[in-house]
Amino acid sequence: MLVTKQPVFQRFWYPVIPMQQLADGPKPFVLLGQPIVLWLDASGKPAVVRDRCCHRTAKLSLGKVVEGNICCPYHGWEFDGSGACVHMPQSKDGAISSSYRVDAYRCTERYGYAWVCLGEPLADIPAIAEADDPTYRLIHEFYEPWKCAGLRVMENEMDLAHPTFVHTTTFGSEEHPTPDFIDVTETEYGLHAHSVLGVVNPELQQQNLKMSDSITYRTLDMDWFMPFTVSLRIAYPNGLVHMIVNTMTPIDDGTSQMVQFCVRNDTESETKSSDVVAFDRAVTLEDKLILESTDYDVPLTLNKEQHMFTDKPGIVIRKKIAALLKAHGEVEQTRETSGVSLQPLNTVADTRVKVY
Repeated sequence: MLVTKQPVFQRFWYPVIPMQQLADGPKPFVLLGQPIVLWLDASGKPAVVRDRCCHRTAKLSLGKVVEGNICCPYHGWEFDGSGACVHMPQSKDGAISSSYRVDAYRCTERYGYAWVCLGEPLADIPAIAEADDPTYRLIHEFYEPWKCAGLRVMENEMDLAHPTFVHTTTFGSEEHPTPDFIDVTETEYGLHAHSVLGVVNPELQQQNLKMSDSITYRTLDMDWFMPFTVSLRIAYPNGLVHMIVNTMTPIDDGTSQMVQFCVRNDTESETKSSDVVAFDRAVTLEDKLILESTDYDVPLTLNKEQHMFTDKPGIVIRKKIAALLKAHGEVEQTRETSGVSLQPLNTVADTRVKVY
């Protein structure tokens, strides 16, 4: 499936950029193949429009913010958050045609990020109750491009058969190559999965968890929010909760912006956030190496790939996305159906060079 060829994906919210990065001026981004520019308006709220001036197509992201409006670097035209041109220095009487405007999109702040929806939203921004709970703390972890499909990452996050083989230096346990069970329930927003997995507890993680056991168990409650957000609520025997929230914001068919933060019910004095990030960094780099080697054109048709019992969440995800396309009159677009040539898959050497 090629995400940029499926219009329905424009109708979901995606975290595009950390709010703090907008403090010093406009920033460009490409969302589902669409160049956009974000900035802070006069009230300090995020705004977003197409990154092309309607005059001579200059990139507005090369401009600056003037009194809450985005100012084109070419001729000084200014546009507000609705996309309307509100100032044109060359207009002698100040009159500006209502047709002088650029496409604007929905934009709002949530969890410290500017979220964007290019169309009429089909769902709200995923609700993460723990992120609003004062007994929890939110730690921003990663914001970086990955050369893989978001769908691959969604499945990987809920794949409990890969840690033994991929996470050999972090938490994978040879004694527990698969979970004893995995319960999957379809929800209005996507799916919920529940399981328990035995994992290795290395030295750094022993400090982070305040547990000296070399082996421990994770009680996992995993939620997939259609299309590319997943939350992993990991509860440990001592009562600690470490919750990972990951969105793979689609840049193009083969590239996703990996946006991840975690929420925990401990304090900075108990466990340094830098240590939490360090362990999760090691985990994500193990995943990244493998995921960037996969084909970004993920087939929704199940017989195109083979499966095992631990793939149940991923199978449900593919079925629900296929149903979404059908409900909106779309047919799955692939390289074969779209005539798109295969982009070279990353080699191991390429992936290592691109580690952030």
